[in-house]
Amino acid sequence: MRIPQTVLDLIRRFEDNRQSYRAAQYNEAQVREEFINPFFEALGWDVRNTQGYSEKFKEVIHEDALKIRGATKAPDYAFRIGGRRVFFVEAKKPSVNVKEDVHPAYQLRRYAWSAKLPLSILTDFEEFAVYDCRVKPVKTDKAATARIMYLTYRDYVDHWDELVDRFSPEAIRKGAFDRYVESTRGKRGTAEVDAAFLAEIEDWRDHLARNIALRNPGLAVRQLNFAVQKTIDRFIFLRIAEDRGIEPYGRLRDTVQTKDVYRQLGELFRQADNRYNAGLFHFREEKDRKTDLDAFTLGLTIDDKILKDIVESLYYPACPYQFDMLPANILGQVYEQFLGRVIRLTPAGRAKVEEKPEVKKAGGVYYTPTYIEDYIVEHTVGELLKDRTWRQARGLDARNVQRYAPLRILDPACGSGTFLLQAYQYLLDWYLERYTADNPQTHVSQGRLMPAPDGDWQLTIEERKRILTTHLHGVDIDPQAVEVTKLSLLLKVLEGETDVTLGGTQLAMSLAGADRVLPDLS
Repeated sequence: MRIPQTVLDLIRRFEDNRQSYRAAQYNEAQVREEFINPFFEALGWDVRNTQGYSEKFKEVIHEDALKIRGATKAPDYAFRIGGRRVFFVEAKKPSVNVKEDVHPAYQLRRYAWSAKLPLSILTDFEEFAVYDCRVKPVKTDKAATARIMYLTYRDYVDHWDELVDRFSPEAIRKGAFDRYVESTRGKRGTAEVDAAFLAEIEDWRDHLARNIALRNPGLAVRQLNFAVQKTIDRFIFLRIAEDRGIEPYGRLRDTVQTKDVYRQLGELFRQADNRYNAGLFHFREEKDRKTDLDAFTLGLTIDDKILKDIVESLYYPACPYQFDMLPANILGQVYEQFLGRVIRLTPAGRAKVEEKPEVKKAGGVYYTPTYIEDYIVEHTVGELLKDRTWRQARGLDARNVQRYAPLRILDPACGSGTFLLQAYQYLLDWYLERYTADNPQTHVSQGRLMPAPDGDWQLTIEERKRILTTHLHGVDIDPQAVEVTKLSLLLKVLEGETDVTLGGTQLAMSLAGADRVLPDLS
């Protein structure tokens, strides 16, 4: 295929003004607008959404460059087909040495590895680097680690066919991208994020179980399992909230930098109870609160070193995860495997983690692939909603008065909540489409919609909570599975929110018992 004239013009312009573009004052926003955007448009991507697609189906998502302690929080571009992420592109200004600089490569690989994307791109237009993002990023990696393609702008002419065959939307729709990914699957050094994260939290469980059993003799097995699970869930929730900008970044890490770490963490957990109202943190009696009170975990003794090691492993640069990029279903799949093992106590009172008998008999834990979950939800929830209006789904009459039962969806064996997560996402998308097609300003005044940063509309967190608590129900024989489902759904409620959109930490925490950020899912 002949290289487009627009790309030849970009190459010539960069060559003629190379020194100016490489100067420090020529910034990332300029190179994106003048070079990177038109480059990917030449590959066939609708970078500026000229087709006018809704947020759900935009081909290219431009992430807000939210800065936290000097680090960029989101990749500059997410390229998608049918609403599904395919690869990230991280942009840098030309004064950055893409070939040798360690930090940009590690940053991109953390994003893509956490999001479970096999390939992603780092570019300043002058240089173009493609990384195999199934290779687990390590802070000591060189910039060349896992790099599978490196070009300069002078190479684009000779390699244009290769770029089109691999990264154009048309080639991806025809399966070329997936075939390339499959052809290199399982090669040495690759590690899927779910397998790596599972190994990590299993290691935390083992250390916490042994230490809690040792320091707190007399605990029942159920109490031990509850305490370990809750501690891990609380760490994961707060750490994800930090990377999403909901909690101050580094707050959890700063809390463990003293002696008597668990007492300090207890104060942090109580503050989280005041703010979030989630069953993860429930330490005091409240009127009309159904969730069982946690009256004992904050009184446990846990060694400082155990807690510090776990918390510090959750932060850059030691941590390979970008927690705001972890897909919700990945967390569910990890926990599905995690729940296949349980803590036992030996006659001597020592903790031991073993596979559940029913799991051992079945030959392991199996979870449903995402594409099958999507298909089932589309043909169940989708069919239920196909001919309904938003009023009918909510059980309202023409005057918006509650007269009928709202639509209800039950997963009677919810496990880690993967089907409920898919159903919830389907409902969120469905309501957003219905509201925006039905005089959006009316729904703004009713507290259902609000303007999105990109100029479109998004559901308010109040509406996201209403959809969750009104329409979705789950049951499981395993109490730990129920807790995992609640954790996943609560994190889903907070997706896309920040401390600003939630009204600010101090405001939300000002009055215990005031309206809090999250619903009680008991």
